[in-house]
Amino acid sequence: MSWLRALKETARSGLEIERQRLEPLIALRGAAGLALVIGISLVLFGPEIAASSAFGAFQAAIATFQRSWRPRPVLALVSGASLAVSTFVGYVSGAHVVLFLCLLGLWTFLAGLAWAAGPTAGIIAASNVAIMLVTITLPTSVVDAAAHAGMIAVGGLVQAVLIVLFPVRRWGAQRDALADALAAEADYARRLRHDPVAPFDPLPLMTARSAAAVTSREARRRPAELHGARGVAERLRPVLASLADPAMGVPGDGLERLWVNELLGAAGSVLDAAARAVRHGEPVHLSATDLGVLKTPDNDVILVGPARRAADRLSALLDDVLEIAEGTGTDSGIPTDLAPDTRHRPSLLKLIPVVLAAMRREMHHGSPIMRHGIRVAVVAVSGYFVGEAVPLGHGYWAPMTAVMVMRPDFSQTYARSAGRFGGTLVGVGLATAIVQTAHPDARLSALLAVVCAGLMYLLMGTGYAVGQVCVAAYVVFLLGMAGDDWSQTVTERIVLTLAGGLLAMIAYALYPAWETPRLRNRLAEWLVADGRYAATVVDRYADPASRDDGDVRDALIATREARVAWQEALATAQHEPVRHRGISRAAATDAQHALAQLGRSAMVLEAHLPARSADPVPGAAQLAEALRRATEKGAKAVRERRLPDWQPVVDAVAHWDMPTPTDDGTTPVGDPVVRRGAALLLDALEEFTRALDERGGSTRVSSVLAEG
Repeated sequence: MSWLRALKETARSGLEIERQRLEPLIALRGAAGLALVIGISLVLFGPEIAASSAFGAFQAAIATFQRSWRPRPVLALVSGASLAVSTFVGYVSGAHVVLFLCLLGLWTFLAGLAWAAGPTAGIIAASNVAIMLVTITLPTSVVDAAAHAGMIAVGGLVQAVLIVLFPVRRWGAQRDALADALAAEADYARRLRHDPVAPFDPLPLMTARSAAAVTSREARRRPAELHGARGVAERLRPVLASLADPAMGVPGDGLERLWVNELLGAAGSVLDAAARAVRHGEPVHLSATDLGVLKTPDNDVILVGPARRAADRLSALLDDVLEIAEGTGTDSGIPTDLAPDTRHRPSLLKLIPVVLAAMRREMHHGSPIMRHGIRVAVVAVSGYFVGEAVPLGHGYWAPMTAVMVMRPDFSQTYARSAGRFGGTLVGVGLATAIVQTAHPDARLSALLAVVCAGLMYLLMGTGYAVGQVCVAAYVVFLLGMAGDDWSQTVTERIVLTLAGGLLAMIAYALYPAWETPRLRNRLAEWLVADGRYAATVVDRYADPASRDDGDVRDALIATREARVAWQEALATAQHEPVRHRGISRAAATDAQHALAQLGRSAMVLEAHLPARSADPVPGAAQLAEALRRATEKGAKAVRERRLPDWQPVVDAVAHWDMPTPTDDGTTPVGDPVVRRGAALLLDALEEFTRALDERGGSTRVSSVLAEG
């Protein structure tokens, strides 16, 4: 993609307005907290401290809107406290320019590294640095700075208290995540009726898994319908895939196929009903027809072998889903310690070493997070010099803008730069028109600021530019309340916002972190993860007595994480002004499909894992080892831009077709389910090689394919 096209697309993305579900009650609560803080501060301390406390309450409310599974009061408290510390330390060092610039660079670099702990931490840290650049200009002494910092912390405390006193949809985010996962499974079941090997995006299941992690205190308060349904949904997916796949025994047409389609349709309806019940906390409403299809004895008559086992398993799992959705599937009393099947989320204090470890892992030159930290630190210091050099006053607008718009990837940085400048123009223009018409005093300015903040909370999900319109007007009214000259604010905000946005864009162009050159590495990591998952599943057939479902589960999670990392990298690379280096878009798409089929084939085998008392499957251990070694070597070949060779896997599958005479004259063959699954695995691997062969030459395809 050319630079001109990339700039056009990112600018369009930054100015785009989307229709989103609004949360008026949450927006009203945030605006009420802000109004309460400003009102009390105005009466007791005056407009300057009121402005500081308003920034604390404003930022604390924004923190609670971020995508995080931690309690919203905790986010508000952390945001207010960290901003208070930043403000006080910034003011104390502000009298010494060199010391302040060193502090600003270090503070901003750490804020950039905070992205290693996740987007929420990165956004809160960047916002704290940006707002600190404004708030340190308000106090006039160290004592005043302490008072301002204290009121900023109070602003976060007020927002946290309001969240506790006036909750809106308790556990709403967790309910939505679990309901989305169940709805995705329902959609998958219906798609399998028309495409028996339909793909499935595991992102909803991964999101639900993240949402399911709780602290010990949360585990005691979590609604029963949120406890256990995710694990059942995880086990449903391989069962649905196995039931639909023709390779597992059900022909592509005929009576068995028609009956399987009926089962899949009924499963989709049941899962949709469970999703609605979980999302809204209401009883499950089911159709008698769907229950009749799932419970009829015809399953035992029409289906045989693996398909019958899958149908029985499906019915049992759906029963579990319904019990949990009704709130009757778990014990009412949860012990103080977390139950064994509950994902643990560390407390904030225990999270500190985890975050520090994540930051340390990013401390290398090839890390996009590390490069982002360096880039944003340099830009913040440079923006400070630019702001001081421009004869407009209030030079902090330039570094503040740069810090707010910069993100670890190209598209978000450029899109936010365009959105912030466009939103600033509109917001400042509207605020100026209101000021020149109404000539507001401090109290009216405070009221207008609260209205703008409330609109920002309400509309922030519709687009970055829309939010910036409200933010620009909010800051103008708030600083006007503190005594800033209106006309000067208008001029400097427009000019210095443009300067800060341009600095951010130039910095990324000069010191980029392109994802395009790393695509082959991401693809190789996904291949290794898929290979280990398939090998772990096959290993269970080789030695059922030592079966450990935890190993299979860990391998499955690893392959999902690798898949999502690849998908995110591919989506990011598509917007970068960089020519492909080693893999074209067409090859990347085909390779992605092949690896998705590889993971699906392993998942089908997982649906039929043998019991501990089952006999070992001859040849399964050799196949597992071949898969593990071949995919690791194949990943190395992908990184080196060579075509992978799957000969060890071909030989392991061919071993089952070799006659082996026994004493009774029979010729044993491998387990039919494993042989069919092995054929699917080999097909996916060879499809992967063909996808990477961009020269158009023929790739050696094995003539030895296991037959069902």
